[in-house]
Amino acid sequence: MKLIIIIPSYNEAETIGAVIERIPKTLPGLDQVEVVVIDDGSTDRTAEIARSAGATIVSHARNRGVGSAFNTGLDKALEMGADIMVNIDADGQFSPDEIPLLIAPILAQEADFVSGDRFTCQGNHTKRPHAMPKAKYWGNLVMARLVSSLSSQKFRDVSCGFRAYSREAMLWLNLTGKFTYTQESFLDFTYKGLEIKSVPVTVTYFPERQSKVSGNLFEYMLRTMKIITRAYRDYNPLRFFGWLGFAPFVLGLACGIFMLVHYIINRSFTPYKFVGFTGIYLGSLAIILWIVGLLADMFRRIRSNQEKLLYLEKKRGLNRE
Repeated sequence: MKLIIIIPSYNEAETIGAVIERIPKTLPGLDQVEVVVIDDGSTDRTAEIARSAGATIVSHARNRGVGSAFNTGLDKALEMGADIMVNIDADGQFSPDEIPLLIAPILAQEADFVSGDRFTCQGNHTKRPHAMPKAKYWGNLVMARLVSSLSSQKFRDVSCGFRAYSREAMLWLNLTGKFTYTQESFLDFTYKGLEIKSVPVTVTYFPERQSKVSGNLFEYMLRTMKIITRAYRDYNPLRFFGWLGFAPFVLGLACGIFMLVHYIINRSFTPYKFVGFTGIYLGSLAIILWIVGLLADMFRRIRSNQEKLLYLEKKRGLNRE
């Protein structure tokens, strides 16, 4: 059994060495533990320090974003024959000593994907971690509720950067977001029927540091919402376009009823003809959206088959190696 730990990094020369040194060199149930650092276009000594600490380095020529860095790490882990992959942040917020907590459900075959939960404490209550900004904590809870609603499961933390994946999860995972990967992976695994588990982890926030991903909370939420919306649209297009068409249909129907009542009473459409045309426009828009939903559902089935083929091809590639 081989564990590959990937660390997406961008200008983390101050902390990357200490994070690598704290990673356990041996773990029960595993034969090998290796560290891969994805240098996402750093302009400091991140790659040099990580290499000196014993990590394998994969470098991007320019900064592509943490989502792209994660995908690069995922491909490298599969290439190296990982049975389990853990990703951890390079800034020292998470404790490498808790890696056994994350991989335990996978080793016990109880889960395919295990995510760290920063907010659940004893008694199953949620609590804001020390020094975590209130706005950031609130934003994380909102995202968790949204993903929980879309996936019909309950999650309290969908943005944590400390996670573990079985080989099955790695083979199935296909993400498109370049900005981040955290929320999209929950939806991806849920719709593919993989078992997800959350494990409480400790986190340390450093007030003097600014997050490279969520430094601007408003921009982060907008870009994350874009990724989540696209994922939900792709995996559940009938419901997505169904709800999009519902509002114009109701408004169009209301316009139509108003015109019908007005005509019955006054035997004329004047002076509200514009209401009738608006109703026709809105009704037509709703029908178009529902047709798009039907077509998108056809493409979803095609995508599902393509993902199965990609999964089998990846698996065959690993078996050949």
